[in-house]
Amino acid sequence: MHPFESLEIPDGTIGLHWFGQSSFAIKASSGIMILIDPYFPHKRPAHTFIHPQPPLDESTLPADWVLLTHNHGDHTCVESIARIDCASKGTRYIGAPESAAEITQSGIPSDRVYTITAGKSQSADDLTIHAVWSKPPDGDPEAGIKAPDIQHLGFVLALGDIRIYVSGDPINNFADHKQLTGPIRSLQPQLGLLTTHPNEGEFPFFNGSARIAVELGLQTAVPSHYDCFVERNYDPHDWAKHFKQTVCQPMIIPYNGSATYRPNS
Repeated sequence: MHPFESLEIPDGTIGLHWFGQSSFAIKASSGIMILIDPYFPHKRPAHTFIHPQPPLDESTLPADWVLLTHNHGDHTCVESIARIDCASKGTRYIGAPESAAEITQSGIPSDRVYTITAGKSQSADDLTIHAVWSKPPDGDPEAGIKAPDIQHLGFVLALGDIRIYVSGDPINNFADHKQLTGPIRSLQPQLGLLTTHPNEGEFPFFNGSARIAVELGLQTAVPSHYDCFVERNYDPHDWAKHFKQTVCQPMIIPYNGSATYRPNS
């Protein structure tokens, strides 16, 4: 059993575990376990990966749900998903159309794979999953940003009174797009798991990440998409400095570490 599975989650809180990159586990007080973009490959050459061992043995952490934001290898990892499914035959999967098709073709039974797109939602148990756009399907021609080749989604997860925004890989100027931020803000997330990078232009820069938090009305933000690849790393404390002039509190979870979260009253 993974230590996170035995972590006690009081009512009104959730548990968070960050495995590096954009891979998270979320545990509700009801016991429901959610994995987001699980990425735990076993082949880890030193010139590519910071950590020589995968952060999770999938057999130790059975999941009720696996959420897949888009069909890139570090977000929809067929290798990891196959091991997750071997460990728990009741796991359900929900993701962007290309992700759902990819894992179905790899052998995950179609009756446990749900396809979703922006503006749609899926409810089961004590969980409601709202899908939102992470990158607009047409890109941003005025900013010189081409249309993405696949759907890029984010999610707002409602677990009781707690709502968590999962950004996926957002367009660089996400905070400038009211058609992207408006639907998310209306769902009133308190906590955001935000992909960012200081200079890689596909994603929001640190100041853009702070602007996203403000636009969405987040109480707390957690950085992601780092501490995995040698050439795509950053210091989260530099990211946190950009939140000094906002009401949103930055929250840094140590690599392969856990935390509990309770929204402000």
